[in-house]
Amino acid sequence: MKTLSSLIAGFSPALSILPLRVAFPLLCLGASLTLGQHGACAGFTFSASGSLGTARAYHTATLLTDGRVLVAAGSDGTQSLTSAELYDPATGTFIETGSLVVGRYRHSATLLLSGQVLVAGGLGNERNTSVASAELYDPATGIWTETGSLADPRSAHTATLLPDGRVLVTGGGITDGGGALTTAEIYDPVTGTWTATGSLAEARFRHSATLLLNGLVLVEGGKTNAGGIALASAELYDPATGLWMATGSMATPRFRQTATLLPDGKVVVAGGYGLNLIILSSAEIYDPATGLWTSTGSMASKRAEFTATLLNGRVFVAGGQAGPKRTTEFYVPARGTWSSTGDLIDARSAHSATLLPDMTILIAGGFGVEPPALFPATIDHAALASAELGARQR
Repeated sequence: MKTLSSLIAGFSPALSILPLRVAFPLLCLGASLTLGQHGACAGFTFSASGSLGTARAYHTATLLTDGRVLVAAGSDGTQSLTSAELYDPATGTFIETGSLVVGRYRHSATLLLSGQVLVAGGLGNERNTSVASAELYDPATGIWTETGSLADPRSAHTATLLPDGRVLVTGGGITDGGGALTTAEIYDPVTGTWTATGSLAEARFRHSATLLLNGLVLVEGGKTNAGGIALASAELYDPATGLWMATGSMATPRFRQTATLLPDGKVVVAGGYGLNLIILSSAEIYDPATGLWTSTGSMASKRAEFTATLLNGRVFVAGGQAGPKRTTEFYVPARGTWSSTGDLIDARSAHSATLLPDMTILIAGGFGVEPPALFPATIDHAALASAELGARQR
């Protein structure tokens, strides 16, 4: 069995980003697993785990260096939350930990090299406006402390851990419905302060960001201020110069998609909302060597606000809108195709999914119905407290 240190070392820093969030769906592990007649992933089952103390969606879930999972903030469907919880794989239960100073959802959470967790931005309760505050969680004490605030309030942004330990935050919206930003900022854990860096060429929020093997950061898609139109454009950030450069555009405009770094250095982007809020099943591959995108196989289901990750060379996705969905599937880069896997116990979107050290998958919270566009929500839009574990069948 892999150790926690080897597991963490195998992940790209880009995978520690929020919104969207640190996300890991069902994985097929081990050479002994076989594919079913329709290519489905055999040998995995989902079982109920201990439930969250507080139902929540649009939260973040961060795997700590000791193997526990920090679930922070989010929305219960009516308001933003300050509460946080720790999942202990040894007991299969969640316990309360210190509360955040500021309630937020659609924020970012980044595991720093120190083992602390940086939470930044997000939407607060005041007419769905974004906040600029940032906080640090110390797993040793279970306490949150305020750190330097962002220059610009933002939510639905991206946060990328750079190789030198700093954190790059890009874009985001001033409100839930718009006010997209071009600005980007760098957090320095040594000083606890943010400094401005080069701005994006195009304002965007609800986009995705990936740290490439060459050290550049790829940002693509998202929404603009102009009527919330989905974007196809992409940009590259160079941490050495603090500047952005243009790169090839995707074939399909999209936002709330997933982006996953493949072992060969390419990036697969899947799903999301397209023009006219149409939910997409299509996927595309970005090649850093050429700066171009090419189409690849489409998912079996249309999805947005779902989870995706890479393990053993395959990309696995779970849940999401429209629906929400119980289904999961995996992408095999060598074939350029997707295959369905087992179903979640509960249909959910805007949830979290975290790979644990024992190779089980913790899936928690989310919305079990279409999430509300704006607060206040009806009881029908209440978030889920349920959690489940995906595990290899023995």
